[in-house]
Amino acid sequence: MRTRRRFLVAALAGTATLALAGCETLNTVTGLLGNQINFTQPQLQRYLNQSFPREFDKLGGLVSATLTNPRLSIPSGDDRLRLDFDIGVSALGARDVSRGHFALASRLRYDPATRGLHLDNPEILSVDVPGSGSLMSGGTRQLVNTVLAEYARSEPVYRIDNDILQRLPASKRIGSTQIEDGRVVIHLQ
Repeated sequence: MRTRRRFLVAALAGTATLALAGCETLNTVTGLLGNQINFTQPQLQRYLNQSFPREFDKLGGLVSATLTNPRLSIPSGDDRLRLDFDIGVSALGARDVSRGHFALASRLRYDPATRGLHLDNPEILSVDVPGSGSLMSGGTRQLVNTVLAEYARSEPVYRIDNDILQRLPASKRIGSTQIEDGRVVIHLQ
């Protein structure tokens, strides 16, 4: 009897440990049973942390921007996420790199070619690059817009694991992507 009880306790403890370890994917996988897949801010943040810093050269290398320290948040009650970056801007022949930060708000779209969630119509909320001199007179904002358009087109904010996509029922496809209640929700159709 005592051996049976120990086995039962060990089995329950093992099951609880596996369940806790899989909580993050559980949030994602629950959508496989219903009509949606959910992603949280920490999931997206971890992916972004692995994807940066990023360097963008423009005008044949005359101007470059380096994006670092992405900070993703999903403001309560908003249907867009917010991304803040540190940015370093340099021009060919300039001695110093101007450093600052910028913030944007954006919806997300799913791109089957990258299996990723990409920025959709990102809007720059602020650009602050002190000491950028002549670059700041519209040039920095234009550079940020150019970098942002390139990033939104080619790089996902989050790439969905093949494992998750393969678990989708054959009758389900990825439909719209929305931000709801502080989560990114992919609706299946």
